[in-house]
Amino acid sequence: MSVSKEELLKRLSDGVVEMEEEDVIEASNEYVEAGYPIFEGIMQGLVDGMNRASQLYDDEEYFVTDILLCSDAMYEGLSILRPHLPENEVLEEKPKGVIGVVEGDTHDIGKNLVKIMLETAGFDMIDLGRDVPLQSFVDKAREVNAAFVCLSTLMTTTMGGMGTVIELLKEAGIRDEVKVVIGGGPISKKFSDQIGADGYSANAVEAVKLVKRLLEIA
Repeated sequence: MSVSKEELLKRLSDGVVEMEEEDVIEASNEYVEAGYPIFEGIMQGLVDGMNRASQLYDDEEYFVTDILLCSDAMYEGLSILRPHLPENEVLEEKPKGVIGVVEGDTHDIGKNLVKIMLETAGFDMIDLGRDVPLQSFVDKAREVNAAFVCLSTLMTTTMGGMGTVIELLKEAGIRDEVKVVIGGGPISKKFSDQIGADGYSANAVEAVKLVKRLLEIA
């Protein structure tokens, strides 16, 4: 007897929340074989699970490491479901964001978490990684026509690089087209205002709300 769509959606969502990669892989394959709508599997299954995990993080029941494991499970499912999306559902253009840890800093757990949360919220994120040369943020933003740039650091010694990126965006003539969001341990709203960033976020959940507000997305 075939498993109902609702049961499989629940398994996909629960598998992500419970960090069970094998369960997510199994349920994703069953979902594809059953011929159920792929977009629903992604949104009502995998993304729903990631949203639940994000809420647990917001409620301080989950930690950064838990969220990273949840995202691993989600990406496993996406790798199976995405290739089966009908073309008309693949072509939808998502707002692009460039994210990375500024030059001189290699701490990237916080950056990874923000990237995951933004992807879950529907943004197309280009991750430059850590210890990123400052000009690279500008070059990539221009190349992909990014709507926003997220800069992260956990070190006071590399904070100044964020201001430099903003100046480089001005020199490139694209500052008005690109929102700049900054975050990390030593960063504050005061510092954000000083360097002329568009916003500062203390955590990944707030970063999603901030980007949506800046881009006027409901």
